[in-house]
Amino acid sequence: MEKITIPIKGMHCASCALTIEKAISKVNGVDSIKVNYGTEKATIEFDKTATSIDQMSERIKPFGYELQNEVAMPMSHGNMSANEHAEHLGLDKSKQEKLKELDDQKAKVEFVLPIAIMIFALMMWEISAKSFPNVVPAFFLPMQLYSTMMMIISSVVLFWIGQPFLKGIVNFIQYKVANMDTLIGIGTLTAYLYSSFVVLFPNIAHSAGLPETNYFDVAIVVIGFIVFGKYLEARSKLKTGEAIEKLMNLQAKTALVERNGEEVEIAIDMVQLDDVVIVKPGGKIPVDGVIIEGKSSIDESMVTGEPIPVDKTVEDKVIGGTINKQGTFKFKATKVGSDTLLASIIKMVEEAQGSRAPIQKLADQISGVFVPVVLIIAVLTLIIWLAVGSQFMPFNEALTYGLLCFVGILVIACPCALGLATPTAIIVGVGKGAQNGILIKNAESLEKLHKVNTIVVDKTGTITKGKPEVTDILPSYADESLDGVEILKLIASLEKNSEHPLAEAIKEKAKSMDVQLAKVNDFEIIEGKGLKGTIDGKMYYAGNLKLMDDLNLDYDKDLIDKLSKQGKTPVLFTDDKKVLATIAISDTIKESSADAVARLHKLGVKVVMLTGDNRNTAKYIADLVGIDKVFAEVLPSEKADKVRELQAEGLVVAMAGDGVNDAPALAQSDVGIAMGTGTDVAIESADITLLAGDISKIPQAIKLSKKTMATIKQNLFWAFIYNVVGIPLAAGLLFPIWGILLNPVFAGLAMAFSSVSVVTNSLRLKFVKI
Repeated sequence: MEKITIPIKGMHCASCALTIEKAISKVNGVDSIKVNYGTEKATIEFDKTATSIDQMSERIKPFGYELQNEVAMPMSHGNMSANEHAEHLGLDKSKQEKLKELDDQKAKVEFVLPIAIMIFALMMWEISAKSFPNVVPAFFLPMQLYSTMMMIISSVVLFWIGQPFLKGIVNFIQYKVANMDTLIGIGTLTAYLYSSFVVLFPNIAHSAGLPETNYFDVAIVVIGFIVFGKYLEARSKLKTGEAIEKLMNLQAKTALVERNGEEVEIAIDMVQLDDVVIVKPGGKIPVDGVIIEGKSSIDESMVTGEPIPVDKTVEDKVIGGTINKQGTFKFKATKVGSDTLLASIIKMVEEAQGSRAPIQKLADQISGVFVPVVLIIAVLTLIIWLAVGSQFMPFNEALTYGLLCFVGILVIACPCALGLATPTAIIVGVGKGAQNGILIKNAESLEKLHKVNTIVVDKTGTITKGKPEVTDILPSYADESLDGVEILKLIASLEKNSEHPLAEAIKEKAKSMDVQLAKVNDFEIIEGKGLKGTIDGKMYYAGNLKLMDDLNLDYDKDLIDKLSKQGKTPVLFTDDKKVLATIAISDTIKESSADAVARLHKLGVKVVMLTGDNRNTAKYIADLVGIDKVFAEVLPSEKADKVRELQAEGLVVAMAGDGVNDAPALAQSDVGIAMGTGTDVAIESADITLLAGDISKIPQAIKLSKKTMATIKQNLFWAFIYNVVGIPLAAGLLFPIWGILLNPVFAGLAMAFSSVSVVTNSLRLKFVKI
């Protein structure tokens, strides 16, 4: 089976997506297809030996749609094709076609909109002159001349600008497939044909008792407003995909590599695995790799969302698409083409933007039957007006109202607002997440995340930094010659030959304070207890309590107990006679942890900490950060059981872990959040991936999901309400009570802006602060 994402040409409304899905799903060899109206793309799984993209495209061509084969994106790894590179460089062919379509739409709008506005003004004048003859001056044109002018203008507008709508009628007759274009086409063509008959054959119309009113203005204004609305919608939809375009533009176009001892500039797709790549100050890093020479400060904000440049040196990993701020370095290419982190991010974002949220299911079901149901309602309304209305008013009046209602229903009904409500918000939400280093696997994950009320986090590496640091240097005796710096100098000198993690913490502390180390003689490691060595002719020891017992030295037991309760490990520094100092070492809390927990509480989310540490240490850390519940002394294999325990209490649980060691717990949780840094994170392994590996991203991700879901609910509410209120209003439901009848012109105006309002509301997400 091959899986591809492919753009579709010719989509105009939400029901188009369902038509395409039904047609292609019947093709032999097609396993599954999902069409997204928001992105105008299809994700298809099919058997290459049984069918092809061309065959599938031929199946939908009669309906006016086409699969754009030349810009299909294969969902497989390996070297990028030229078309994949075109997409990654922002040269997306489908976008170029959309821009061309937008230009064509703009030209039509510039022609028809001024005419529609002028006709709308004349129409209002004519209606006002009839309704208020004492206030509004009489209409200045003879009605016969005005009607002839309207017929000529409406012919141009309907048969040129309105071509897509007429094509919708033809497709409906030929293939029994209807969409929004069909509704607009039937409505405007009905108004046009009736009006043409009345103007061209006035005597026959009069003798048949038909009303002499014509509706050319309705056809012109409705088409004008709807074409304008579709143009605004298309322009807004193009903006929803800006995030992925920005990601694509991060990719460098060329790379400077070493070939045969020389520096050669080559195209990005020519870079191979293990190539030595040279990056100069201000240059983009072309692919993923490991530094083999030099050091630098690298801006990774465009990938991880972290604003502070990261210092990198030999053996550190670099990410393609990030920017070298200063220093020249060489690195070995470890991932190229579609295997790079940036390519994986783009692929994941594209898939997520094209996925469907469960909340969209009802809207899809309604869109599937919407057009035929509206056609039936429109025909029934006309019949009721003629059958029932003619009992209470002259037949010609009933026919006039019936026609107005028939056209009004067809014009005001809008499946597009329903179809756009969810995908546009998903596209913007997923894109905004990616720009902030939050990768969302699919729309379902985004929807589930907003329901989360409990987040489970690991202590080490999530709440804490994940590596030991010196927190306190506590001298035991007042000795002016041995202040904190001198003690650090002596103990760091002793520890410099040790590879123990606690020794590394002491050496790192001395390095950060620029402490010059002394020469050590007679160095010896005391297995399981510590070490010793001579400095300036004097013997010094550093180690644990067992070493103190061996040396018969007294130490401050209360201090040791206090440090232990705080989760700190004491290292005692002594000479032959006494303890000189106690150095406290612990895995320190990240600066962002307390703030992140507070922000989660504001969002109504409880924080639970899982750790293998003892209860005292775990409780001390939890109290400092403000964590609600602690599971201490938990084995890695027991983490999934703890998540299950919380779920049994009725809680919706998200688990944040490294995506590898925590795999069972991530799978058990309602939402799995993988935390990693740079190229180390497997972005396919969880529902949500936080590229910076920072707990502060968790409240951002939850807030983004809540804002996105709120936007979707707003969109769906207004889309439903618009149709629920608009269609009965257009049918004349209020006419018997208050004499109110919706003119099709206003129905067209409302319909034109219903979709625009939904897309605009979704675009607001781009400016939401998370």
